[in-house]
Amino acid sequence: MEEYAREPCPWRIVDDCGGGFTMGCIGGAVFQSVKGFRNAPSGTTRRLLGSLNAIKQRAPIIGGNFAIWAGLFSTVDCALVKIRKKEDPWNLITSGAVTGAILSVRSGTGAMVGSAIIGGVLLALIEGVGILFTRYSAEQFKPVNPQMEDPSQLNTGGIFGSAA
Repeated sequence: MEEYAREPCPWRIVDDCGGGFTMGCIGGAVFQSVKGFRNAPSGTTRRLLGSLNAIKQRAPIIGGNFAIWAGLFSTVDCALVKIRKKEDPWNLITSGAVTGAILSVRSGTGAMVGSAIIGGVLLALIEGVGILFTRYSAEQFKPVNPQMEDPSQLNTGGIFGSAA
């Protein structure tokens, strides 16, 4: 399964931080390019330069935010693996909830609870869909039992049908 293909726990955190930063930078570049293009003064050159400026200013910040989320998520996941001594979807769901709560701690208890619920529900949905896809794809690789035909129903005549 996929959880066994991942890096061991201390290196998983670094790997996930890098992946989060990369995803944040790429996604941020896409969205900031559109935003910069739309907010720039008229003219194709000005709009393209505005798009490029927005990418340079905001994409690394968004990448850093994604890296923080991914690093905290992986840290909590590794801590749960160490405590529970097993890797299962419950670790990931709990990690999503705890990460949401920790990242919103400065906003108060209500925001922490709301973010924890949202993080847990989102990770539960992601894990549920992953489990469904895994089960569906496993069904395709089950061996098929050959169906034996009833010998009494076989054609006993010649090449073109019955012998009568």
